[in-house]
Amino acid sequence: QVQVVESGGGLVQPGGSLRLSCAASGSLFSSNVMSWYRQTPGKQRELVATISSAGITNYADSVKGRFTISRDSAKNTVSLQMNSLKPEDTAVYYCNVRRPGWYDFWGQGTQVTVSS
Repeated sequence: QVQVVESGGGLVQPGGSLRLSCAASGSLFSSNVMSWYRQTPGKQRELVATISSAGITNYADSVKGRFTISRDSAKNTVSLQMNSLKPEDTAVYYCNVRRPGWYDFWGQGTQVTVSS
């Protein structure tokens, strides 16, 4: 089976930085889309950033210029570098690994809290 595990969450002050990492293990095609989502209570899960196996990236408008997604397809890992963090970035961040029409896996989430 496939497991997706996030790490790197924690407490950071506004304006600070944090790097999230995600590792997917199991039988996977290297051709897939890796993404970061976030969710706060009472809200739907929001797409934060996504990166394809070709390296094409997409970001939510709220994080453009502050967050950077990257991946190592050979290792099935994806990272999210978060800079200039704001209190509204506080959420549980989830890693997703998807090959459309084949599989769609989620991690358990990691808490990011931005507070002074």
